[in-house]
Amino acid sequence: MGQLAPNVRRGALDAKELELIQRYWQAANYLSVGQIYLLGNPLLREPLKPEHIKPRLLGHWGTTPGLNFTYAHLNRVIRARDLDMIYICGPGHGGPGMVANTYLEGTYTEIYPEIGRDVGGMRKLFRQFSFPGGIPSHVAPETPGSIHEGGELGYALVHAYGAAFDNPDLIVACVIGDGEAETGTLAASWHSNKFLNPVHDGAVLPILHLNGYKIANPTILARMPKDELESLMWGYGYEPFFVEGEDPNEMHLEMATTLDVVLTRIKEIQREARGPGKASRAPRWPMIVLRSPKGWTGPKEVDGKKVEGFWRSHQVPITDPRNNPEHLHLLEKWMRSYEPEKLFDKNGRLIDDLQALPPQGERRMGANPHANGGLLKQDLEMPDFRKLAVKVDRPGRSQAESTRVMGRLLEQVMSLNAVARNFRLMGPDETASNRLDAVFDITDRVWMEEIEPYDEHLAHEGRVMEVLSENLCQGWLEGYLLTGRHGFFSCYEAFIHIVDAMFNQHAKWLDASRKLTWRKPIASLNYLLTSHVWRQDHNGFSHQDPGFVDLVTNKKADVVRVYLPPDANTLLWVTDHCLRTYNRINVIVAGKQPQLQWLDMDTAIAHCEAGVGIWKWAGTESEEAEPDVVMACAGDVPTLETLAAVDLLRSELPDLRIRVVNVVDLMALQPQIEHPHGLTDDEFDALFTKDRPVIFAYHGYPFLIHRLTYRRRNHPNIHVRGFKEEGTTTTPFDMAVMNDLDRYHLAIEAINRMSRQSEKAADAKRRFEEKLAEHRQYVCREGQDMPEVRNWVWPYG
Repeated sequence: MGQLAPNVRRGALDAKELELIQRYWQAANYLSVGQIYLLGNPLLREPLKPEHIKPRLLGHWGTTPGLNFTYAHLNRVIRARDLDMIYICGPGHGGPGMVANTYLEGTYTEIYPEIGRDVGGMRKLFRQFSFPGGIPSHVAPETPGSIHEGGELGYALVHAYGAAFDNPDLIVACVIGDGEAETGTLAASWHSNKFLNPVHDGAVLPILHLNGYKIANPTILARMPKDELESLMWGYGYEPFFVEGEDPNEMHLEMATTLDVVLTRIKEIQREARGPGKASRAPRWPMIVLRSPKGWTGPKEVDGKKVEGFWRSHQVPITDPRNNPEHLHLLEKWMRSYEPEKLFDKNGRLIDDLQALPPQGERRMGANPHANGGLLKQDLEMPDFRKLAVKVDRPGRSQAESTRVMGRLLEQVMSLNAVARNFRLMGPDETASNRLDAVFDITDRVWMEEIEPYDEHLAHEGRVMEVLSENLCQGWLEGYLLTGRHGFFSCYEAFIHIVDAMFNQHAKWLDASRKLTWRKPIASLNYLLTSHVWRQDHNGFSHQDPGFVDLVTNKKADVVRVYLPPDANTLLWVTDHCLRTYNRINVIVAGKQPQLQWLDMDTAIAHCEAGVGIWKWAGTESEEAEPDVVMACAGDVPTLETLAAVDLLRSELPDLRIRVVNVVDLMALQPQIEHPHGLTDDEFDALFTKDRPVIFAYHGYPFLIHRLTYRRRNHPNIHVRGFKEEGTTTTPFDMAVMNDLDRYHLAIEAINRMSRQSEKAADAKRRFEEKLAEHRQYVCREGQDMPEVRNWVWPYG
């Protein structure tokens, strides 16, 4: 396993090349240490003094020398083989190394001209790192060449595969920290090789960096016997190659030779797959295990305690050089060990021999356009969604499965963009379950393992990606979007919470990158949340949770959008709209079950463009007077129950003036000063009045509506019904009843909030309460909802 080919010369570097790559590595290490420690005296042209040291030392040294070592060697093979390669830095704390390397290759100064390639620029480079008004310590959006934040560990490898899909000439070098390798997402990510087709996809080169320790503990993989680790990687479907040691010269020779071998293997795999035959089952792709000391080339000991090769090197190995003279001396000795006078000329510029080592132009990993995917993004070719409209002659009479209609739109998107290969659909084994299976008329699920004759919709060429891991779906899509493509992610609503942290990281990336003019906009991350809380009656309480929207609305207004289309035609408009946006996270919540349809296409378009509106056909208000009550709704089931409640009120209290307001764009509820889709105060008052009771039926947790509207004049009169964490295996209508969201509770609430109570209203309320009791008995006896609930349609013209 992973043995070097006998015809490959060990040590692909001659003596001169070895010397140069060693010195280049020293330069990267020197710049990395300088970023952590120094405010001034960047080239040590005078003895180091306390005032040269930052007052607060922030950053992470331990993983950085291994990252610098890898970057230097990848530069060599890119130049030698003219490779199209990007670098994903799994150890996000290796920020100083990524900044140092992009500075050495010139990319950093091209993007940030104030950080010049001279003494003054180096001083600014050092000062800005983890400093107020400067840059983060992680490999953040501000770092050229990065598509991976790394602040939260676990996502490097899945991002790498997302970047490689449909990028046939790209090689994604992915350094995986051994601490990161302990996360669940990373453990699952190894299986991504079963979805990588060497015919039309690029390659991923995983480099598992074992330096032995996390923040304060050993790492599991580093302590495993070599034969067990080798077997583990082999079992994952990789051919592992080991580069191990401490002596820099030996390690340089081993790494150079190994890279030559694995890159040749990658090209062989691709050449065979792209020849006359077709790709067979998933090939055994090579990967590298790089074992080096944590904090390599740093101080061996500090204050008599072990540092290099131990967890104490993880962050700032020498903790107090500003106040402790011994620490100051040790830091100076450490930095001078890299011999900066032999690396940089008198002006602070990297010497010519070393400047010749990195590749040029867009072949530099910091300048590769795939790491700034907006440069490569092309708009999707979109069908006319109007041609897929569900016919609605009268509101609330006919039924359709809204997401099935959406599936036909996605099918056409797949078809129109098949040649460009820039659109994929992700989901955890739920494409058909979520009624999106029309896409299988155009494509299949990608699958590179064995395919049995009786399998359905599995193919090497598939463009639907299904794996029972929401984390992989999310990570693949992020990597795909960040390198310039488009996609969609459908998921059961309750289980999208599995990617809460991944969503957070991507939202922060978008927020930060929007402030960087050199980062070009990427396609939006689009979610469809279906199989939602109100129609998970058969699966029960574990499947009933609408709270992802609450998380989403915590993010910056520039980044997030939430849509709750009540029927198929509104869902078509919303889907088309979301696929055309960029630098956003769009969340669409829509049910997959047969449901009443409310709006014809022209009306749906007008309603969605406004985001919120009065459904005059449903209400009973007059032009001359304000309504007595506003019945508001957001979400498909809340819309159904609201209109059924309006029907009850119209039948029992015909003189009651009712206004019906439906919300599609949840962000419209916020003030315009807080969200670009928000209503002005005057617009909000025109819909919800200034002083009338508003009975608001909402899809999710009620508090969110209060949070979005708390500044509005009529907020004290807004009474929200939604999911209140009551659920079980029961009937659809009983789910609404358990949470007081049903038509009877809504009608009772409207009566309770009326300014003038009447005997007629009291009688109606009593009948509604009797119906609730009858419902309870009926469902427990019959196992289904009452006929008048099951068969209800909107009775008016």
